[in-house]
Amino acid sequence: MRLFTTTAALRCYLDCRLANNHLTPEELKGRCSSSQSVGLVPTMGALHAGHLSLIERARQENETVVVSIFVNPLQFGPNEDYQSYPRTLERDRQLCAEVGVDVLFVPTPEEMGIEKPSITQVIPPIEMTSVLCGRSRLGHFQGVATIVIKLLNVVQPDRAYFGQKDGQQLAIVRRVVNDLNIPVEIIGCPIVREASGLAMSSRNQYLTPTQRQEAEVLYCSLQQAKQAFDKGEYFSELLIETVKKEVATASAVTLEYVELVHPLTLMPLEKVEESGMLAIAAQVGAARLIDNVILQNRQPIIAIDGPAGAGKSTVARQVAANLGLLYLDSGAMYRALTWLVLQLGISFEDRCAIAELASCSQIQLMPEVDPESPQRVWINEQEVTQAIRTIEVTSQVSAIAAQPAVRKALVQKQQAFGKQGGLVAEGRDIGTQVFPDADLKIFLTASVQERAKRRQQDFEQGQQNISLTQLEKDIAERDRKDSTREVSPLQKAADAIEIQTDGKKVAEVIAEIISHYHQRLSRQ
Repeated sequence: MRLFTTTAALRCYLDCRLANNHLTPEELKGRCSSSQSVGLVPTMGALHAGHLSLIERARQENETVVVSIFVNPLQFGPNEDYQSYPRTLERDRQLCAEVGVDVLFVPTPEEMGIEKPSITQVIPPIEMTSVLCGRSRLGHFQGVATIVIKLLNVVQPDRAYFGQKDGQQLAIVRRVVNDLNIPVEIIGCPIVREASGLAMSSRNQYLTPTQRQEAEVLYCSLQQAKQAFDKGEYFSELLIETVKKEVATASAVTLEYVELVHPLTLMPLEKVEESGMLAIAAQVGAARLIDNVILQNRQPIIAIDGPAGAGKSTVARQVAANLGLLYLDSGAMYRALTWLVLQLGISFEDRCAIAELASCSQIQLMPEVDPESPQRVWINEQEVTQAIRTIEVTSQVSAIAAQPAVRKALVQKQQAFGKQGGLVAEGRDIGTQVFPDADLKIFLTASVQERAKRRQQDFEQGQQNISLTQLEKDIAERDRKDSTREVSPLQKAADAIEIQTDGKKVAEVIAEIISHYHQRLSRQ
């Protein structure tokens, strides 16, 4: 691991690494080996398990991982804890080395250019900074946004990772990045908690043992509100009152606010229609602590991931039919775009033309009527249900799906379907990237030999003769490409249930998934 304190050294390292891509076999273990992507984890140091979870996610998804440590003066108010904020660089350095960080970037305020008499600042929309923490921390999110944008410009990462605990910060960073057209994917990661439920925070170090015990009421109060929500209470007034009542039982906790807002726009909500973020802030001794819980008022989502040829499409269609949910064939969307690229004679190397095509094309999926028949698909008002299942499209779809602009455009279309929930979706990264908050995640897999046999049967039904040996080679190569692709490589989500389908009938697999579905919903 390298440690740099200047932007010049950091940029030199990243430029050389991108140009030469020299990683040893040992460094490549467990990584997306064909990718040259960069992941950034911005922190203020005093690292804990929450930070490490962000780093681990970045390590899984990127060849190069940069962690920045910068206690940002711009985001501290006059009476806040800038001087006393925990600074544990040597320990942080050791932790980063242990979890496989490539670069630790530790600039000074002078290096970040904020010791000047004045500095150009990024000012997020006032409606997002005037709620929640913004009411008491004037200028805080301008300071956060300014430094985050500076770090994004310096590192130029493909992805940047932020924790959901700072839900307001996450929403603001997403909005600023989107508004300023910064080419980076902002990844929100789940809150990591102590055994008691208390959200991990560097400021937890300020708590005495008694205060730490009292602070547990923050998580307990949010969980009580979530239980009320799960039972059908969607109005903010009663949800907020539930939290306040529980917090009042802890004498050492001084409540600053409890608010219900939209998790993306931060607009106050009177009622949760689709989703809401119930957020809390409180003073416990010298520590100002925040926490939140996301409340989803939508029908369930089942996400089925797995390698090509594992039977995801067949199984997902029938699971959807059995449960009365919408079947979302994400693979058909990628196939439709691939078909259009082929029809228009666009070179697969012309990523710019394909990016424009993906952004402008309209893809429609017809709700399932017969789960035994392929879902009907249109692109730009032309039906392509059968055309997208040819060998030519099948052999080329992986190359199209691997392009970042294609994925971005189609993920947006898929997520639009998911706003209301009530669907079963399948694909290479449905549970890991498209619907990370799915109620049930299944990783459906089978051996290469089994998948080749199934594919051969499909081709024989279409009166096409393909040798089993060739199909095994094609599927093995597809697996290699999918698991090492630059954009969202194929992997099993941490909370997914793996189902190995070799030797199982389709009906058995479907029954197993439906059983998991009912078990998961009963627990929720």
